Amino acid sequence: MVAIILAILTRNVVPALFVGVWIGATMLSGWNPFLGLYATFNDFIIPSLGDEWNATVLLYCGLFGVLIVVFQTTGGAQALANAFANRIRSRKGAQASTGFLGLTLFIDDYFNALTVGSVMRSITDKLRVSREKLAYIVDSTSAPTCLLVPVSTWVVYVMGLIGTEFVRMDIDQSEYLMYLATIPFNYYAILAIFTVFIVIFLRFDYGPMAKAELRAVTTGKLIRDGGQPPTADEITQAEPVTGTPKIRNLLVPMFVLLALIPPLFLWTGNYPENSFVVAIGEADGGISILLAAVAAIFIALIMGVSQKMFSFMEAVALIMKGIKGMMLVFVILILAWSIGSVSSEVGTDQFLVNVAEESLISPALIPILIFIAGGIIAFTTGTSYGTFAIMIPIAIPLAVSMDISLPLAIAAVLSGGIFGDHCSPISDTSVLSSAGAASDHIDHVNTQLPYAITAGIVGMLCFFIAGITNSWWMALLTGLVTMTVVAFLLTKLWGQKIPAENQ
Repeated sequence: MVAIILAILTRNVVPALFVGVWIGATMLSGWNPFLGLYATFNDFIIPSLGDEWNATVLLYCGLFGVLIVVFQTTGGAQALANAFANRIRSRKGAQASTGFLGLTLFIDDYFNALTVGSVMRSITDKLRVSREKLAYIVDSTSAPTCLLVPVSTWVVYVMGLIGTEFVRMDIDQSEYLMYLATIPFNYYAILAIFTVFIVIFLRFDYGPMAKAELRAVTTGKLIRDGGQPPTADEITQAEPVTGTPKIRNLLVPMFVLLALIPPLFLWTGNYPENSFVVAIGEADGGISILLAAVAAIFIALIMGVSQKMFSFMEAVALIMKGIKGMMLVFVILILAWSIGSVSSEVGTDQFLVNVAEESLISPALIPILIFIAGGIIAFTTGTSYGTFAIMIPIAIPLAVSMDISLPLAIAAVLSGGIFGDHCSPISDTSVLSSAGAASDHIDHVNTQLPYAITAGIVGMLCFFIAGITNSWWMALLTGLVTMTVVAFLLTKLWGQKIPAENQ
């Protein structure tokens, strides 16, 4: 709580996270602040750095920083912006293109967040879309899409958790088919994406986002005065070295990147010894994306050298420049992982689970309480993955013992995890969305929060209706209509009038 409050008050997430980790470590060290400082590094920060998965994420974050710099230096990003600019003539078009691109890159949320924001940023900047709005669109289409499309790194992880519980409880069902059954019940994920597009097409901006958009269109300031994007100037201010940017300098490496990911997933999943579905389920998503990014960088640099844009030594300098530009992202991610670990060690998650279990009143309320518990855990720890691991072993036995729909209970966990993640300033996905969009991170969280809370409250209504009727479509239809009406009213009460000539 100290970390979250400090992050909001100071608008600087790094010292807030560090203080949070230190306080937790001090609690675990008998309230000795000096031993707590030692434990902060020895027990949490250094292990977070040494974790294999975390190291993989840091490495391919750095590689995406390199890709961004190379795309800008070779003029590929500028050429794409020019090509889009000839077709996109409005702020609405730029935002919609960003949203639809976010829906197509469903293989991994980290990959989605970094790619969509960096590719679309130059286009949205030209049309005076605030960086906060860009980060919101990226964040609210990345993780939800990964959970709603049945082939992604998220699906692999969730299937593993469900399968473990099925084996433990001797449930003879396919974990993949069970995951598929959760999709129509995953109300927050659906509502989050739906909200993005009604905000774009119906101009339903309200709260801090409305002020940010008004600032951007009337003053041209895409971030507030004093705002600090996680990505450094090495990335955000890289300029093309050629006067005639070529779009192939972006499209060819991007094609290599996207084309390599599916076969690498199959290869790391031991296909064809394993079936297609099993191979995807057992694939190593992190190393697959990392190798694809390395290949894309290699191709992009060869194209730049062959076009005499830079020498071999300058290409090496570009690599270092891209990695340096992601340094603040590295620091925030390491601290976010560390505070998640320290929260678990002091028992935050188990305390919240116990409160949720003791608060159960009737079967119809169980999905709502699971959703709320998942949201609180994700908010305080900053991780959907960790929330799924905590709550799925609770939700499945509860659903079985009280004769509640298993897909509904599991979907409540998934929705709660994403909801809390979208609200939390220590969420790694939100950090990467801020990095890709080059938005001040705390500003991104503050502007996204009203939309996430609105979708979360409407999602609770959906879970209540589904818990009573066991009808996914009745609950979803009610939610979509309610979300539209509530967003309209909030825009009228809490919006800002943007001049027609600026739209």
